[in-house]
Amino acid sequence: MSNVAILRTDRAEKTREYLGPADVTAVFANEAEVRLPNGALTRARLALAFTYEPRPDDVVLVIGNADGYYVIGVLSGRGRTVLEFHGDVDLRAVGGSLNLAADKGVRIDAPEVEVQANTLRMMAGAVMQKFSSLKQRVTELLSVHAGQSHTVVDEAAFQQSKSATVQTSEKVLINGKEIHLG
Repeated sequence: MSNVAILRTDRAEKTREYLGPADVTAVFANEAEVRLPNGALTRARLALAFTYEPRPDDVVLVIGNADGYYVIGVLSGRGRTVLEFHGDVDLRAVGGSLNLAADKGVRIDAPEVEVQANTLRMMAGAVMQKFSSLKQRVTELLSVHAGQSHTVVDEAAFQQSKSATVQTSEKVLINGKEIHLG
């Protein structure tokens, strides 16, 4: 008979109940390898309410015991968060405003985008639009106020109205091979 006692090992330390921060050291399909504060490395299953793709050096909230460890929160992360839903989804602010903001940009990607509003305001330092075809229909007044205007049409241009006025405070220049009036 032997009187051998194991005082403390990493395995014994890992099997204790734990709730607290851990550093991500490696990432796998649905789990991450984390370093607990005692230095022990263990794998922890991702058990977040949302899809998060951790990166090494993230600090996550881990809970676990001898049966396993789980990542249940992100304390400091640089990974990608994904909100993914199946079927139709409504995002609504009842009785308030909905603000969508990002430090680097906002992108909408869909086969079709529809915007409905009583009033639509857009403010930007610069706007770049590119279309294969653009159709606009204004039932009342189309008013454009610009510092300067420059329009280039590669092929033919056509304007039609009941009446038209061109008014300048200086000269008007019409340049073409032929000019037909009337």
